[in-house]
Order: sequence, then C-alpha cells, then structure tokens
Amino acid sequence: MTEIELKRRVRGWMMFDFASQPYNTLLLTFIFGPYFATVVGDPVAAQSLWGFAIGAAGIVIAVSAPVLGAMADASGRHLPWIWVFSGLYVLGAGALWFAVPGAEVVLPILIVFCIGLIGMEFATIFTNAMLPGLGPREEVGRISGSGWALGYVGGVLALIIMLTMFAENEAGVTLLGQPPALGLDPEAREGTRFVGPFTALWFIVFMVPFFLWVRAEPRREAEALPLARALRQLGDTIRRLPRRPGFTAFLGASMLYRDALNGLYTFGGIYAVGVLGWSIVDVGVFGILAAITGAIFAWIGGRINRAQGPKPVIVGCVWALLAATLLVVTVSPTSVLFVPVPEGSALPTIAFYVLGAVIGAAGGSLQASSRTMLTRQAHPDRMTEGFGLYALAGKATAFLAPLLIGWVTLVSGSQQWGILPIAGLFVAGLILLAWVQPDGESGAWSEESSYS
Repeated sequence: MTEIELKRRVRGWMMFDFASQPYNTLLLTFIFGPYFATVVGDPVAAQSLWGFAIGAAGIVIAVSAPVLGAMADASGRHLPWIWVFSGLYVLGAGALWFAVPGAEVVLPILIVFCIGLIGMEFATIFTNAMLPGLGPREEVGRISGSGWALGYVGGVLALIIMLTMFAENEAGVTLLGQPPALGLDPEAREGTRFVGPFTALWFIVFMVPFFLWVRAEPRREAEALPLARALRQLGDTIRRLPRRPGFTAFLGASMLYRDALNGLYTFGGIYAVGVLGWSIVDVGVFGILAAITGAIFAWIGGRINRAQGPKPVIVGCVWALLAATLLVVTVSPTSVLFVPVPEGSALPTIAFYVLGAVIGAAGGSLQASSRTMLTRQAHPDRMTEGFGLYALAGKATAFLAPLLIGWVTLVSGSQQWGILPIAGLFVAGLILLAWVQPDGESGAWSEESSYS
C-alpha cells in the first residue's frame, strides 16, 4: 500500500466517526429522544417505553457483540459486516419520519429506532477493530484521538443545522425564528421529525470516503466460523481472562469509569435545571460547549497518546473527571466551593460552564484513549471479539450509575449529594487501572493459537 493510499485509508476510517455521531447527538440526546418522550402518544408512557427500548437494544448489543466479533475475526472480513450494519443504521434513522405527533401505536417507532441504534453500535465495533491496521503502534493513539474529535465536530455541526433550519419549537419556528426549511409543516412537527431522514442522509453522504478509501488488510488464514464454534471460542476467551489480569482489569476499569461518565452526561442537564434553575437553551449551550472541548482535547489526547501511550491519558482524564464531579457538588445558586455568593451572582453559572468544559474535555480524550488501549490489550488476531467484549463491559453495568444516583438522591433528599456515587465509580476505576499494563500482555497471547 502506497503512502497516499494509507493516508486516504486513515482519513476514510476517521470519517466513520463524523458520519455516525449524529445518531447519538440528534436522535438519542438532543432532538428525537425529547420529542418522542413529550409528543408521541402519552408522555409518561412514552418516556417509560423509551427507556425500556434503549435497555432492550443494549442487551442485544451486549450479548451479540462478542459472538459476532469472533465470527468476523475468523473470516477476516470486516467491511461486509459494516455494510450490513450501516444499512440498519440508515433504515432505522430514516423511518423515524413516521413518528407523527399523538401516535397511539408507538411500538413500530421504537422498533425502527432500536434497529438503527443496533446498526450504529455494531458498525462502530467492527470499524474500531480496524484501528490497529491503520498505522504503526505508536500512531494508533493519534489516529483514534483525531477520529473521535472529528466525530464531535460532526455531531455539533449536525445539531446546529437541525436547530437553526428544521427543529421547530412550540411556536412553530426554529432557533433563528423562521419556519422549518424545505416547506416542512410545523403543525405536524415535520421539521423535528426530519431529524430521522436528516441523520440517515448525513450518514450516507459522509460514509462515501470510508467505503471508497478503506480496504481490509489481507489476513493469513480466513475461514467461516459457524455460530456454535464462535460461542465456544468466546467461552474459551472468557475462561482465559483470569490468566490476563491486565486485560481483565482494563475491562473492569473501563466498565466503571465509562458508566460514571455516562452518568455525568445523563444527569448533568437534569442537575443544572433542578439545582441552578437553567432553561433548556442554557442546557443546550452547555452541551455544545462540552462537545467542543471534547473535540479539542480528544485531538490533543491523541498527540499525548503518541508520545506517552494511552494509559497516562486515561488515568489523567479519570482524575480530572473525579475532581470535576466533586466540585459540581459544591455549586448551587447561592454558593461556589461551599462559599456563599451574593444573590443573583453569575458566578455559579460560570463555574458550572467551566466544569462542563472540563467534563467534555476529559470525557472526549478518555473515550478516544480507551479505544486505543483496547487495541493493546486484546488478542491481535481477535480484535473484533475484543471490541465486542469491550461493548459487553460497557453495557453490563449501564444501570449502575442511574440506580445509585437515584437511591442516594432519594435518601439524602438532595440533587447535589445524589451525584456523589459517580465519584465512587471513578475511584473504583482508578484502582483497577493500577493492574493494567500500559503495553498489554503480548506474552500471554503466544500461549494459544488464534482459532483452535
């Protein structure tokens, strides 16, 4: 492969993050999720069903990811899987156009949303598994960080376009005070519903460089791996995990600190509204600020990765997130760092924006560096299976942070003290990281063949 072809391959691979991020930004978080929970059918029932649907999709992903990863690794073919799951992404996103206001039957809407979500998650797993083949070991961190940063940029740009041109408020106008573009009917919420086709079109357009420039590296020995054998192979991998304490510790640590990070993302807006009395616009600005700092520091973290490896970046980011979590507890409308401030002071709002920027910066770099670390810990010939286990670890305790936050909030009667369990999860993650070997356990892999 020539140098020009390799550079194109890397750029094409990074475009996947740019193309796929709007499913998280637009559909899960800012546009479609709130729309579904408040407009489609009964709001209370819709919100409950939304949570159950996402949970069910998470179970499917967690159970299936390692098995499909083992099958893909054995065949040596990742691109066909990416094509299939990209198709599910586009189908699921595009069909959300039919989520009309007041719909009495919402199950089909939830089904297509989950189809798209599953497609996005699995396409991400198989794309991540290609990361080690994109360059020398010392360059993988830089590539991962740049790709993650590009993903943040894509999410923010897509959100800005939707808010300024299509998504209408209760008055039927967009953020710019104009009716939705393309003649979409605000009374039928067509501007907001367009988020589904828009997300699908965004993915189709920006995946073109990926499919044009990314080609799989030839493998030494490819074979079809039947499902039963894939399950046995996965069982063998799981049974051998105790022999690889570093890899096992990394899966456990990432499970805990990713759960804590998701807790911060999920409850940050709720905290700001409930404690500081913010409006939805304030929360939106907060989210955009966090995404921008996430993009910048994912890129910077990638450069540090290249110089020092991913582990120092991961440890530093978890410490930063722990500090930010503890500092958030000290911010209220009347105090900062538990020090009283004058009534009406802007200092609490400024402090929360600063902490949001820190959370975005550390969170972006942490996730990009964790992806790099996985490439050093997993079996070189079972990389997709490794990312499948990584996905399983990420979903296995997704309930933990929300459950702990809910329980502590209920017992303490305080939203501020209610987020302290997040700090505990970060501490537990730091403890497990002490057992993670920065460069992996390459010697342990030589004891077994790739697919026996």
